[in-house]
Amino acid sequence: MDVMEHAGAILPEDRYSASTLEAFRSNGYWRDESLTQYVDRWADTDPDFVAVTDGYGTLTRGELRAQAYRLAASLQTLGVERGDRVQVQLPNWNEFVVIYVALARIGAVLVPTMPVYRHDEVRYVLEHSGAKISFVTEEFRKFRYTDMLAEVRKDVPGLEQVVVVRGTAGAGTIAFDDLIAGDHVPGDDELGPPPPADAAHAIIYTSGTESRPKGCQHTFNTLSFTAHGLGGQVMGLNPDDVMFMPSPVTHATGLAVGVATPLILGSGIHLLDVWEPNEGLRRIAEFKTTVSMAATPFLQMALGAIEAGADHDVSAMRLWVSAGAPIPETLLRKWKTALPDCTLLPVYGSSEGLLVTAVRVDDPLEKVLSSDGRAFDGVGLEIRDEEGTTVPASEEGQIFYGGPGIFLGYWRDPERTTASVDARGFLSSGDLGRVDKDGYLRVTGRIKDLIIRGGMNISAREVEEHLLAHPRITAAAAVSMPDARLGEKVCAFVVANGPAPTLDEIADFLRIERKAMVQKIPEKLVVVDQLPTTATGKIQKFVLRKQAAEAVAGD
Repeated sequence: MDVMEHAGAILPEDRYSASTLEAFRSNGYWRDESLTQYVDRWADTDPDFVAVTDGYGTLTRGELRAQAYRLAASLQTLGVERGDRVQVQLPNWNEFVVIYVALARIGAVLVPTMPVYRHDEVRYVLEHSGAKISFVTEEFRKFRYTDMLAEVRKDVPGLEQVVVVRGTAGAGTIAFDDLIAGDHVPGDDELGPPPPADAAHAIIYTSGTESRPKGCQHTFNTLSFTAHGLGGQVMGLNPDDVMFMPSPVTHATGLAVGVATPLILGSGIHLLDVWEPNEGLRRIAEFKTTVSMAATPFLQMALGAIEAGADHDVSAMRLWVSAGAPIPETLLRKWKTALPDCTLLPVYGSSEGLLVTAVRVDDPLEKVLSSDGRAFDGVGLEIRDEEGTTVPASEEGQIFYGGPGIFLGYWRDPERTTASVDARGFLSSGDLGRVDKDGYLRVTGRIKDLIIRGGMNISAREVEEHLLAHPRITAAAAVSMPDARLGEKVCAFVVANGPAPTLDEIADFLRIERKAMVQKIPEKLVVVDQLPTTATGKIQKFVLRKQAAEAVAGD
């Protein structure tokens, strides 16, 4: 079905037939409730329940609703209307949750942006999304976000306001605290009705093989499907639980699982803004968190701290879910020994599909060790060969999936949407895998030219474009190299014109001239006379990956 744009937004009827939409609703996959209906329900049930903490402050359900609705009214006064995009680049702080609920209440579209993004990425996201307002902090981890926005803003005329969280509002900016001031709680008469659950809810930008990130448009119906599936069926979340979230809430995992899911199911939330394993364990003990979800490197570092003798009472933790990279079997076994009462479960998903498969608590041990789980009820999962034909069980091919949790398409990019999503609504993941006779998926590799550093997807092509901007580099290839802590890091192979730049020179060039985020800066440099290519001139990345791995082993 052709994808049409409605002022940028894609509607469910552009993606699915009427019968499919009816099936989503009749099966309970789409519940047609707004986020703030859940917020209201839980706040009315127990307004003093601690909804969110971040190590700096506490918000009860009643306080969260009150602050969010005052912010919503202030945003309307600033001219924010239903469907307007609002970019939020904040650490894992309570204010993010307030902003998210406020935007959801008035039907503005959240554009979350990870704190590691810098000028180039932020400028593109602001321009491409058409964001009207940006929320940033003044400074975090020695980087001044307000200075960055002052520079970027010159190139983005559509950005009308910058709101400063936990900082001083200078010329041309607004203080967040001013927008939530008071004790009045606006109602429907002031804010209007909540938006429909099929309206655009969030645009999550993700890196891929392309040099520019793609904006995955989700509605609240598509997002809440994952919340009920993973949070309800797999995690069994309820108000007795506290979700520990060290992953960025400005990306898919943190937003959907760390924030939206607890808000929907009534659990508490504890946010950690800077991951350090001992501090993470200390927070778990202090706030008695019970469940979490994070990429595999978080688990490896937490386990390493425990094995090194970290003495924190983490007995409240009953479940930790991991995505972003397959969990090594040795890690699963060590985890079970060190934390026998905290079940570790692998899952598989993406910004486009959120959570696609998951291992359940009652699955056989061999499936926990050897798979990434089964598809959620309602999710279609297929393994296809290069001709697009579905392959038999246990054969490898590209992973395709579709269903009620899949995004509706790429924001303002119908061509890329059409190229990635077929007529049945199945997404070509770019990942390789196989499904056994029992329906369990095992991710075996990837087709996409990605480097997955600490659970973050980094486009190799984008790194290469930064490298090729250097005046002394004539050819470049970026590949992954193994790393015990982060899973993978960036290794750059370059051909130089004259004296080759050093790794430090390249790092300075990418950071200062290209204003690239630190994760995209290569951590190893290999200078070569020429890059290995096929007969048709395509760079043989598998050769370079092997050389990078051998170099790491030699080091």
